[in-house]
Amino acid sequence: MVEMKKTIKRKKPKFLRNGWHKMIKLGSTVKKSRKWRTAKGRHNKIRLNRKGHSQRPKVGWGAESRGKGFIEGIEAVRVENLKALESLKKGVGIIIGSVSKRKKEAIIMRANEMKIKVLNKYKKIVLKSTILNVGDNK
Repeated sequence: MVEMKKTIKRKKPKFLRNGWHKMIKLGSTVKKSRKWRTAKGRHNKIRLNRKGHSQRPKVGWGAESRGKGFIEGIEAVRVENLKALESLKKGVGIIIGSVSKRKKEAIIMRANEMKIKVLNKYKKIVLKSTILNVGDNK
């Protein structure tokens, strides 16, 4: 069986743009607008790495290389069709790529039969497919 790998968790700051809390367009109310933009100002305290100001993203904040590509300790593999699902080995988890609802249902049902974990759950589809499986056994 494939050995479960754990990623090392540590406290990492959220890297947000300078002044994000002041303006709506920078994300004070809209979360998707909160993204990092590097500070370019002449006297900018974040750019100058002053104490008490937010951190800047740097190479050192990245995850360990042995933990990359794993979600919840399971190796993640992108699947877009049933043929790709059939060729997988045991002990991996799948992430369903951009496919239609009907294909997602088919992939989820086949993954359940093969006992492969789906890492990006589609709650409504999963519930529907489990109801279909229970109905078939009667």
